[in-house]
Amino acid sequence: MDKTKPTIMITGAAGALAQQVIQRLRENANIVAVDFREQVYLGDEIPSYCIDFNKRGFEDLFRKYNFTGVIHLGRIMSSQETRMRRYNANVLGAQKLFEFCHKYEVKQVLVLSTYHVYGAMPYNPALIDEQAPLKAAELTMDLIDSVELENLSTIYLWKYPDLNITILRACNIVGPEVRNTISKILGSEYAPTLLGFSPIMQFIHIDDMADAIVLAFQTIKPGIYNVAPDDWVSYQDALLRSGCKRVQIPSIPPVLPKMIIKTFNLKKFPTYLVNYFKYPVVIDGRLFNKTYNFRPQKSLSDIFNYYKERKLMQGKGEY
Repeated sequence: MDKTKPTIMITGAAGALAQQVIQRLRENANIVAVDFREQVYLGDEIPSYCIDFNKRGFEDLFRKYNFTGVIHLGRIMSSQETRMRRYNANVLGAQKLFEFCHKYEVKQVLVLSTYHVYGAMPYNPALIDEQAPLKAAELTMDLIDSVELENLSTIYLWKYPDLNITILRACNIVGPEVRNTISKILGSEYAPTLLGFSPIMQFIHIDDMADAIVLAFQTIKPGIYNVAPDDWVSYQDALLRSGCKRVQIPSIPPVLPKMIIKTFNLKKFPTYLVNYFKYPVVIDGRLFNKTYNFRPQKSLSDIFNYYKERKLMQGKGEY
């Protein structure tokens, strides 16, 4: 490794977003890629590890590489593991990460969070800023670890100011190779909707989100920031513009859509996110945009055209 360059750990290295971030930083920094799901090959010059944050070997990485900074993008989604294993990885694992960062004098930590922590409910304000309470844990057990990770990050933000922790609450991240719920839905030929509901949603392209992460990491301004564009669109309009055929699911009584989802095993429409397809959760990204002079480069048309064109190519057998 080049000792004249900073050394950065990037977690969640198997994910598309982490790999975009790595590509943007690899020329000017020594990158160490870490993931607790699988080991990925990113070139001979980038050490890559598949490791549990709660295992002894994780601390060995801090001893070996003397990290300047950590970009924490690794989080197990609710559909991937049991609730207890998710909690151990997302919360207890993150606590180990913060403690090691403090112990080995890491100078900067960036944590990727999600707008889901605010919770989806009919009385949400039109624009939710960073001071709003995190209500997701009150609505579903499956988002408790997301809220706990946020709370933990905030505690360490104030407990150890020397870590210069930055927390980014992103809106829906979409685009090539993204495997989250909303991207899978937009990429599907048939997409579920709740009868009578079409909440306003925000989308940010993976390229722009990677740019936002790198910008926030390179410009050290600790704090909590929403990351979202200034425009938004209704869910059903997003489906139409992405070339999806809508499948209506009865929305009342409230238990009915969850029963239908479980009965037909609609994995692309998880029950714990049902309320996010009923009620708008529109976050205010002005603080981040002003602080970092950030403007997304990809428009909503760019985003939806990607999914629409992909379906056309698949239909022609070209994909």
